[in-house]
Amino acid sequence: MRQTNDERETMDYKRQLGFSKELIMSDLKKERMIQYINLKLSSLELPVFADDNDKGFIEIAHDLIASYQEKSRLLADHLCPPDERIQQFINSYLEDCPEAPKILLPAKTFILDHHGIARMLSIPPNADSYTSPLVHSYRVKQGILHNPKNDRRTTKGVFHVAEGGLPIPDDKKAVPKLVFARLLEAALNPPQSFLELPFTSKSENMAQTFVSLYLRPTVSPDIPGFSVRKSMEIRLFAPGSLVSNLDFAESIFGNAGDPLLPENDAALDLAHWTGHTGAIILAPHLIHLTKKELGLPHVSKASKRQKRDGMCWENKDERYNDGTAFKITARSEKGVIVTVIADNYFGYTKKEVKTQIGFAANLFGNVEEEHSGGAMAFPSYNLGDEFHDDTQVAKSGHNFEEMSKIFADTIQIHPEGYATDKNYSNIVYLPEKARIKLNNMQICWEHNGQGQKLKLLRDHIYFHPAGYKVRLEKNPEINSWNLTGTVAEGLFIHKPSTVSGGGKSEISKSISDAILYGPYFVADFEKDFDLVNEIIHRDYCDRFQNKLPDNHISRAILSSERSLGSVIKLLTPSKDYTEEYNNWLNTIPLYVKGLVFLVKRLYRLEWGESWRQFFSVDIVNGKPGNELKFKNNKLIASYLRVGRTKDGYWRTFRLRQDFNAADKIQFEDDITASTVVPIQEFSVLPQVEGFHGLKFLENCEYRFFQRPDDAIHRGYDKQAESDLSKGNTFISNFEALTRQDAIAIFEDAIAFEEYSEPMQQNIRDMAEKSKWSY
Repeated sequence: MRQTNDERETMDYKRQLGFSKELIMSDLKKERMIQYINLKLSSLELPVFADDNDKGFIEIAHDLIASYQEKSRLLADHLCPPDERIQQFINSYLEDCPEAPKILLPAKTFILDHHGIARMLSIPPNADSYTSPLVHSYRVKQGILHNPKNDRRTTKGVFHVAEGGLPIPDDKKAVPKLVFARLLEAALNPPQSFLELPFTSKSENMAQTFVSLYLRPTVSPDIPGFSVRKSMEIRLFAPGSLVSNLDFAESIFGNAGDPLLPENDAALDLAHWTGHTGAIILAPHLIHLTKKELGLPHVSKASKRQKRDGMCWENKDERYNDGTAFKITARSEKGVIVTVIADNYFGYTKKEVKTQIGFAANLFGNVEEEHSGGAMAFPSYNLGDEFHDDTQVAKSGHNFEEMSKIFADTIQIHPEGYATDKNYSNIVYLPEKARIKLNNMQICWEHNGQGQKLKLLRDHIYFHPAGYKVRLEKNPEINSWNLTGTVAEGLFIHKPSTVSGGGKSEISKSISDAILYGPYFVADFEKDFDLVNEIIHRDYCDRFQNKLPDNHISRAILSSERSLGSVIKLLTPSKDYTEEYNNWLNTIPLYVKGLVFLVKRLYRLEWGESWRQFFSVDIVNGKPGNELKFKNNKLIASYLRVGRTKDGYWRTFRLRQDFNAADKIQFEDDITASTVVPIQEFSVLPQVEGFHGLKFLENCEYRFFQRPDDAIHRGYDKQAESDLSKGNTFISNFEALTRQDAIAIFEDAIAFEEYSEPMQQNIRDMAEKSKWSY
């Protein structure tokens, strides 16, 4: 019985993406994976990796394998459905080129039908590394490290398009159809050494084969109630030694399974297939071919464009594209695109998948592939030492009783009038009138006329019925604690159609790593606070150029009716203010304005006019010091680093006292599918005047491939150090460090302490335990 469209759309996250609770594969799972790979190799009549256990398994399965091999011989030239579509396109594309060689896609390839097989194939089971002229791979403590020969890509002279299909943009190099055919033929006939599978490279007999992968990347986003997600199909082919490149591709886009199986055939999945097919073939050896042997004309017979594009030769030994990396594409309005990449750089593969998604989107219509980034940002605030819902939480009408009913299945309600999460013991749900106080580390409220309290705990998250969450946080630099509040509803930030280097990834990163912390200084405590007092009690009715009514009373700076933002606006020069008032504002030192904002931020109504007594400085050598204190505790100022001066010094700007970096969830990184839908299609959404359509987005990547440029600075990019300390991580373009390297780093006490805690623990584990080679 065949699957329905809805069943097809249900993803097997473990099989297709490798999502598992295990960060490090168990020995038993490794053994089973090795046995499965050996079974597939045997069925292809290829040498296997065999220790004593594997030999026994292969012997038991001998008849099964022999039967499969015999059936395969009867279907020796049979291609899987997507390969058949690609083959038909190639035949049709080259039929008007009689000189073109006969092109046949490989009928027998090692199909990567399960996520993780490519990774297992990339290094021999009895070794921790694999080295070839094209790639160096290492099995490291945190996962896998692949370093291809080329660690960066260029766009200059790289993009070549075969003639005879869709129009060729002027900024791309036009390639004669015959040349494309000969390049494709050469791509499918690589040197035997390129076909060697790393998995058997330590064995007496090495397997030589193509490996292939099936992808179904998203082209049109899923819009519940309006349209279903639609995807194209892409087949990737690589010589066996380049299997690490396909490990990279499936880690990002997922593994669509065995294309031979009907349940994976896109053509039988009409609801979710756009009707477009792509092929990507890796062939780094093509850079050694000459222009003459490929059939390019001598310069004397070349056209003007061929001369401009370098599609001709003067010397018969001139290599195609000057012997540098390139990719060549053939595509037509029929919806099939075939690309050969003459390099093993991983980025070319990812960008080609992106290009093919764009190709399908353009032909499908009303959808767009966007080079974009985005994140859901939840504004967060430093709440100081106390929280209650009087001012911090937007009034929404939500209460504990209502919340208890909505989440009855997921929370445990306690007799005292609060609740805890059944799945996450560190999540606590509080009643709407709860007050959280840092000074006594307690949470207090009334329930049924009786006072109740909880101990305020670190690593716990406290939810208000309106969704506002509060947590206890320690300053990352000094021993100072505060309450941090985060709003319930975030804002989705989308950066569309962005050029490379335009900040797609940065928009999703926390700004906290760029914040410095230090003491809060005053010049002269008494004089400075006298001026603060004067500013606080000034009458501001005279500030506007347009005079206010005589009976107008300006809100006091410390009034609960005036927000901190309003005070900042009040003390910032404006064209709406009189020249005299602006001149007065300019006489106030910036640090004194900062003191006013600080007092406003920390002020409590119950203090009345006695606010000054809560601020102080120590007496140093008989004189008042300069380090400001609040309630006899050191105050901390935060400064944002924004670039450097020409002399190399950081440019810093002091932040508001209540500033806290937003919580962010990354939604996009590079490749996004989008579409626009008329707003009237959605009755549940507000009809915003002037807007006729809504854009819906869906990220096309299941994992984001980050480039942590700042990771070279110890302890700076804390997220990168945390990610690089975890297991089952895909890493590229890093140096492989041995246990001796880890010991040397650990023994350098000063440098070691600069790393963040996760990386320190990672280095410590490597230095103290000898299980891993890298």
